Amino acid sequence: MTRVTFLHPDLGIGGAERLVVDAALALKKYGHDVNFVTTHHDPEHCFLETKDGTIPVTVVGNWLPRHILGRFYAFCAYIRMIYAASYIIFSDHRPEVVFCDLVSICIFVLRLRIPYVVFYCHYPDQLLSYPGGYFKQLYRMPLNYLEEITTGMAHKIFVNSCFTSNVFKNIFKRLKIKPEILYPSINTDFFDKTRIVSIERVIDRKLPDDSIILLSINRYERKKKLSIAIEALAELKKLLTKEVYKRVFLIMAGGYDKRIEENVEYHLELIGLADELHVTDKVIFLRSPSDIDKVSIIHHCKIVIYTPPNEHFGIVPLEAMYMGKPVIAHNSGGPTESIISGKTGFLVDLSGEAFATKIAYLITNSNHLEDFGRSGQCRFSETFSFAAFSAQLNKAINDLIDTKTK
Repeated sequence: MTRVTFLHPDLGIGGAERLVVDAALALKKYGHDVNFVTTHHDPEHCFLETKDGTIPVTVVGNWLPRHILGRFYAFCAYIRMIYAASYIIFSDHRPEVVFCDLVSICIFVLRLRIPYVVFYCHYPDQLLSYPGGYFKQLYRMPLNYLEEITTGMAHKIFVNSCFTSNVFKNIFKRLKIKPEILYPSINTDFFDKTRIVSIERVIDRKLPDDSIILLSINRYERKKKLSIAIEALAELKKLLTKEVYKRVFLIMAGGYDKRIEENVEYHLELIGLADELHVTDKVIFLRSPSDIDKVSIIHHCKIVIYTPPNEHFGIVPLEAMYMGKPVIAHNSGGPTESIISGKTGFLVDLSGEAFATKIAYLITNSNHLEDFGRSGQCRFSETFSFAAFSAQLNKAINDLIDTKTK
């Protein structure tokens, strides 16, 4: 049994957090001793497995600032992760392997006393930073350099897609490393065991029995382009008969953290957009739905809409395919690897009109909804199963340990 600690900066709700939680569950299933160390964990804004004790969570450094006067978020994240890494290397039960992600600066500290460090690159952090002026560029230069150097110090590097692998190669030019692709998966046991609740119980609103529910799941961030889903809903009025359109509703569900100003502002912007496009009565906003509620709304929906452009991978399309739902996504990034356009869903341009056209096609050709759903389930089983994800990750950990003992 190998002691494995997962080091993650903010263990909230999101695709990156879902991946590391699933990775921990996978290794635990193989008999490894796993736990989390994080700089922030809110029991009211987290995944169930980190709340109910399935995976022990230790919070350190939460007292350190997340920003300085609304700026220097990356610098503060680096300091917090260095502190957390220091806690790990001086702990009484020091792990043999640390699995870290998002922020690589912690790796140089971990290398001081941890035998093996695994880094999962969801996407280079420097590309996630909003562009700025001259002073912002000066501020980012040393951080970007440190990101590249410390990433290269990991014993094993994973990326989440071919798309991210190519970005990794183009951004980290100093590193002569070819990262291994480890496609994310989902904890299918949880999906299978979750009791489906009525849609009315989830959204606290009564819908007609013959409702056609469209579903968008993503964090309330502007880069996710959630406005496209609302624009598509408005465009559908031109493409469907009046009788059919009145049955269509859109659920906007996503991670929402009141500490994050953008989450609060964007949520209000989307409410305003729905009002402007006269679809307020057809849009239901859910903030940080529970895992159980998320499974239920996917079950009840007809089509999943996935709007982020250049998404590094995207876990939502996998969840939708596993539950037999067609996915309409932007034709870029990770979804081009998970979705087979015309078979499990559609890949379209980034416009409300483009999304609406394919939504209308599926609604008016209801037999395709089932065909696409079955194809999606087969696609998931063949390429993205939790068993394949778990086996690949377990092999990587065992290979590291075996290399040490030889």
